[in-house]
Amino acid sequence: MPALHIITLVKWVPDAQLERRYNDQQRLDRSEGILGELDEYPLEAALQIKEALQAQDADAQVRVSALTMGPAGASAAVKKALQIGADDGHHLTDEALIGADLYASSAALAAAVQHVLDTAEFADDAQHLILTGMASEDGESGALPAQLAERLGLPALTQATSLSLQDQTLTVTRLAGDRAQRIAAPLPAVVSVTDQANDPRYPNFKAIMAAKKKPVATFSLTDLGLSATAVEARLSMVSAEPRPERMAGEIITDDGDAGTRVVEFLAKERLL
Repeated sequence: MPALHIITLVKWVPDAQLERRYNDQQRLDRSEGILGELDEYPLEAALQIKEALQAQDADAQVRVSALTMGPAGASAAVKKALQIGADDGHHLTDEALIGADLYASSAALAAAVQHVLDTAEFADDAQHLILTGMASEDGESGALPAQLAERLGLPALTQATSLSLQDQTLTVTRLAGDRAQRIAAPLPAVVSVTDQANDPRYPNFKAIMAAKKKPVATFSLTDLGLSATAVEARLSMVSAEPRPERMAGEIITDDGDAGTRVVEFLAKERLL
């Protein structure tokens, strides 16, 4: 098999354990961000593909790159990906991308993927595969993989619960309603991986120390040949306010008619 370059998209997202906050510009506060948990599954899938191919052929050339888009702090997501096992990292950062929506993000990331492939010091005949998570914890739309595939002109295999690579053909299993589908596509392709696909590994001390020596490239829209207009968001946040405090529930004391009162309450709330 020819050399394989796997690019895994990772994202710096607010820690889900903390309350979400917005700044004065109506932007999500990412000062305490982390690598998105849902991005660990495609990264694990990439590493498993690499290990499987190298188990078949010790000389197999397989590279796993982690790519992120975001402000300076987003480099933390790349560093965590390197600790988990990615070979190198790539960080697209530009002030023009602040507040990017799906349209802008897919345009910028498509150009970034191509930039990574064009600048990689890797085998000239390398095939490539782009892996993403099923969604991001902040946006949660799950639409970016399909948009990215469309911009790159590649097949999109979304919501994969398992994937395997054999003879340059990628086969994935995905759930569609109450049915399991098994679909295949030749490389290159874009695949979104769900949280049912595997169990992500944790970096040990040796991996954390080794990550410090792995290269990370940082570039801007100018390096991609894109203008700010090309990635101008179509949507903007108009306002944001804290959700209202949760109201206390109604307590029904059983004086012999509790069952009737519960039914009346459910009927009033149109839950029956």
